[in-house]
Amino acid sequence: MLIPNQTMGEVWPAVQPGRSDAEYGGVVLDRGEACEVWSLQTFTLTYTVGKFGLDDTGGVRVYHRWLYDGGKLQTTEPAGLNYITARSSTGVSLGLYVEPFGMRPWSVVLRVVVENGFLREGDTITIVYGDTSGGSPGFRMQSYCESAFEFRVAVDACATDQFRPLPQRPFVPVTPGPVARWRVIAPSMRGPNEPFAIGIKAEDAWGNPTDQVEGKFRLAADGPIIGLPEAITWRDGARAQRLEDLTIETPGAYRVTLLDAEGAPLATSNPIVIQAAPLGSFWGDLHGQSGESVGVNPIDAYFEFARDLGFLDVTGHQANDFQVKEAFWEQINEATARFDQDGAFVVFPGYEWSANTAVGGDHNVFFRHEGRKMRRSSHAMLEDRTDLALDANNSAELFEALAEEDCVLYAHVGGRPADVAYAHDPELRTAVEVHSDWGTFEWILTDSLALGHRVGLVCNSDGHKGRPGASYPGASSFGAYGGLTCFRAEYLTRDGIFEAMRRRRHYGTTGSRLHLDVLARFEDDARLFLRDPRYVDVAPIPTREAMMGDIVETDQDQVEIELTIVAQAAIERVDVLNGADVVQTLRPYSASDLGDRVRLYWEGAEHRGRGRQTYWRGEAHVGGAQIKAMTKINAWNPARQIKLTGDAMVRFDAITTGNFGGVDLQLDAIANATIDIQTEHVSGSADLGELGIEDHCFEAGGLGRRLRLRRLPDELVQSDLAQTVAVTLKERGDTPIWVRVITTDGHVAWSSPIYLSKDAAKTT
Repeated sequence: MLIPNQTMGEVWPAVQPGRSDAEYGGVVLDRGEACEVWSLQTFTLTYTVGKFGLDDTGGVRVYHRWLYDGGKLQTTEPAGLNYITARSSTGVSLGLYVEPFGMRPWSVVLRVVVENGFLREGDTITIVYGDTSGGSPGFRMQSYCESAFEFRVAVDACATDQFRPLPQRPFVPVTPGPVARWRVIAPSMRGPNEPFAIGIKAEDAWGNPTDQVEGKFRLAADGPIIGLPEAITWRDGARAQRLEDLTIETPGAYRVTLLDAEGAPLATSNPIVIQAAPLGSFWGDLHGQSGESVGVNPIDAYFEFARDLGFLDVTGHQANDFQVKEAFWEQINEATARFDQDGAFVVFPGYEWSANTAVGGDHNVFFRHEGRKMRRSSHAMLEDRTDLALDANNSAELFEALAEEDCVLYAHVGGRPADVAYAHDPELRTAVEVHSDWGTFEWILTDSLALGHRVGLVCNSDGHKGRPGASYPGASSFGAYGGLTCFRAEYLTRDGIFEAMRRRRHYGTTGSRLHLDVLARFEDDARLFLRDPRYVDVAPIPTREAMMGDIVETDQDQVEIELTIVAQAAIERVDVLNGADVVQTLRPYSASDLGDRVRLYWEGAEHRGRGRQTYWRGEAHVGGAQIKAMTKINAWNPARQIKLTGDAMVRFDAITTGNFGGVDLQLDAIANATIDIQTEHVSGSADLGELGIEDHCFEAGGLGRRLRLRRLPDELVQSDLAQTVAVTLKERGDTPIWVRVITTDGHVAWSSPIYLSKDAAKTT
C-alpha cells in the first residue's frame, strides 16, 4: 500500500516547466507481484518521455527509501550484485550514476542522464535493475517486509537540475521468508487468577513474522495454566496466534514451551511471575516511525504490528516533527484514538522533536490526549508555514512551550543525540532513552545524574522498519535489536501508564522480557515524594520501602537494596550502581566454578553522534587448546559472518553502536590455552588459563570501544536471583541506585534509579 501524497513527508522542487507533473511522461514497472525478503530479482523500469522531451544533460532519477539494505546499487560490474543498466529507444547515450546523497526519505538514488543528444516525446528509457546478462546474480531485495517497495521516479525535463516526481508510483510488495525460529511471548508478571494472553509467532532469518507456516503444534508448561490448550493448528496465512483468557492460580515462575507435532521443542517463553502485587508489569515500545515520515508501511500497519505481532501492551508513534504535515498529524491523532483500548492496548499520540544537538537534540513528546498542537523544532521539510510561530527551536523553548501541556518527554540518542545539559524541566523530561536500534547509551543517564537530574530510564526501538516491539536491525547501519520498557502501573490505561512515566516507575531492556524488582528497605519511616521537591511544593508520604524511580529522603546512613530477578536465560552478572560507579557485582557463581568456557566480546562506538558505528573485522586464534563449540552473541545481521575455522580460529565481521556482540567459546581444556586477537582497532594476546573472575580488556579508544574476555563456568543455568545489597548514602546530594542485569543470551536490562537523599528538597 502506497502512502498518500497528502500525508507523505517529502519535499520536491516548487518550480516546474509546465502545468502538472503528468506532462513529464510516464513510467511502468514490468511486474508487481510480491518478492520475498533478501531474494534476488530482476526489474525492468520503462520511462516514456513527456511533452517537453529530455534535453541534453537532462534525465531522470529513481529513488528508494534510505532504509533499503539489500546492498549498494552499482553500474560498473556486470557480474556483481545489484548491477543496473539503462538504454534509450533511439540509441542516444545515457550516463548512469549512483548518487551518494538523495533527499529525505528518498536517499538511495540512481540518476540517468541524457548525453550527446536529446529525446523526444514518446521515446523511452529502459532501466534494468539486477541485469543478469553479464553474470550478475540479480537485484537484492531488502531484509524487512514492506507493503510497497517503491521505484519513485522524478524527471528533469529541461536540464535545470530540478526533478519533479511523476504521478505514477511503481512498487512491489516485499513479503517474509521461510521459518528460521519461533517465539513465545508472555507477560512477565500477573496476579494469581488474573487473565493473561501469550503470543506465538514464527520469524524468518531477518526477524520478520512469517506466514510460511502450517501444521499442528503442541504446548507444554512447567506448571498448571488454566485455559492453555494442549495443541494448536496454525491458521492459513496467519503470521501469529494469540491465546487469550489464560490464568494461573499458584504464585511462582512459569514458562510455556512450543513443540512440533513430534514433541521436539521449538521455543520457550519468557518467565511469567505470578505474585500478588499492587502494580502490574506492562511492556511497551513507544518510539518508532512509519512510512509517512522516514520509516516504511502506513501508520495503521505500524499499530497493528505493535499489537498483533509485537505483542505490546503500550506503544506510541514518533515521527520527526520537521517532516510531519498537518494532514499526517491529524491522521496520527485519529489512529491513536482508534487503536487505544483500556485494559488491552494503550497508545499515545506524540512526535519526535528533532532539533540539532547544538540546541538540545532529539526528544520524544508523548501527550496524554489527542488534539494538541505540535511545537516543532523547525519547518525544515514543510512547505506550509502558517504555524511557523508555534515552533520551539531549542529545548529551553520547548520546555517553556509545553509547560502547561499534559505530556512527558524522553531524551533520545538517534541521529541527533540529545544534549541533556542544554536545558531541563523535571516535570516534563521524566526519562532518558538508554537503548534503541541505534545502540546502547548508558552515558546519557550518567550525564543526567552528574547534572543532578532525577530521571528514569527507558528503552525503545526507534524502529523505522515497521516492527515496533520486535525491531531487528537488518543489514544496514543500525547495530542493535530494539529495546523494550516495562511500566510498573496499577492499570493498563493511559492514566495508569502516564502515572508510571511521571514517577519513573519503569525499567528497560535490550528486547528481553525478564522480571525485575528493585526495592529499598528502611528501618524507620522515610519520606517519599511523588514529584521532585526541588521544583514542586509537594508534601512527603511516610514509607518503609521505595521502588525504582522513587525520590526518597531518609535519615539512615545505609540502606538495604533488595533485588529480585527472574530472567529468560541464565544470569551472567548483575551490577549495582551508584551514579556512574559500580557498588557491587553479583554473580551466580564464584571463581572456583570457572571452567573451560570463555566469552570474547566486542563493544562500543566511535563517538556520540552520527556515524558512530564501529566495524569489528578480525580474527581470534586459540593456542594450546581446541574450540569444541562456538555460540554467537547478538549477531543480528545474518549477512555479516562470524565463522569458526577449523578448531582454533574464529573470524568475525560485526558491527556495534554502543552495544556489544561476541562469541562464546567452549574449549577442551583452558589450563594452557592462549588467545591472540587481531582487529583494525586493537589487537592483543592473553593467557586464558590465568583469567579470573574479573574481565580482561583491550581498550580501543572511541566511546567505550574495547575487546573484552570473560571466563565463565562450563554450565550456567541459574536464571533467577534474590539478593540484598547494602549501600551507603552520600552526606550531600542524591545517591541514585540503579541496576544492570546481563544474561547469557546477550540481553541487558537496566532499572530506573531510586533517588535516595538525606535532604531531597535541597538543590546541590
